[in-house]
Amino acid sequence: MADDYFKGKIAFVTGAATKRGMGRAIALRLAAAGANVAILDKYAKPWTNFPGDAGWGGLEEELEEIRAFGVEGLALSADVSSSADCKEATAKVLEKFARIDIFVHSAAIRGPVNVPVTDFSEEDWRAQMDVNLTGTFLISKPVVQHMVKRGGPGKIILISSLGAKMGAPGNAAYTASKWGVLGFTKSLALELAHLRINVNSICPGHINTDLRDNWIDEQAKIQGITPEEFRKKAYAQMASTVPLGREGTAEDVADVAMFLLSKQADYMTGQGINVSGGLCMI
Repeated sequence: MADDYFKGKIAFVTGAATKRGMGRAIALRLAAAGANVAILDKYAKPWTNFPGDAGWGGLEEELEEIRAFGVEGLALSADVSSSADCKEATAKVLEKFARIDIFVHSAAIRGPVNVPVTDFSEEDWRAQMDVNLTGTFLISKPVVQHMVKRGGPGKIILISSLGAKMGAPGNAAYTASKWGVLGFTKSLALELAHLRINVNSICPGHINTDLRDNWIDEQAKIQGITPEEFRKKAYAQMASTVPLGREGTAEDVADVAMFLLSKQADYMTGQGINVSGGLCMI
């Protein structure tokens, strides 16, 4: 791609505050390419149990990283399951930058892991739907309204999951919410195609991020080992199922995101691109 393709563009990335998250990786890659980047997360400094990450400064530290590339940045705290928060956050991005060219929605929650439907609580089900699925609609709507008003073009990525392609026992709520994101992507892509606004999803597989931290902490306590010991054991088991032989990284996802956001992907829309090391090929 042209070296200056992203220079001066305005990007808005959600779910960006965790140090090892996909949102941060994509935001920093965009900033390095010359885009001005607004970042958003519910918590300005999310909790993590990654060893050595306790001092991570969250949104504010990431904002410094973005500005170090010589571009402008904006950090916002908002709950994507709140319509009012989504409208206000989008308005703040537009107030500072006047437009949004690129939108990447990575905010999500994992919820309970390996809990069968028969034991899954309605509260946990609704929480995942509210954040992962309804939240995708609520934060996308004001951004899309702006893109439509200015007549396009634009690039949108909505992070889904391999769960949108493959069912998994004990993970029905997460799978259903991310399947919904993929369906939302396809419909939105058709609605916006005439304005040259490309809408695609990325479906990550086993990616080593902070998303499972609560589950890792819980399981470590049950087994009487440290979170890091359980993390290594769990991810080794996950990696053993991947044809390419390793777990993925946030950078692997950012590589694909940068392609989808580039001019080289102008003729792609409504797609759900797997980043799974060959774990899923549909």
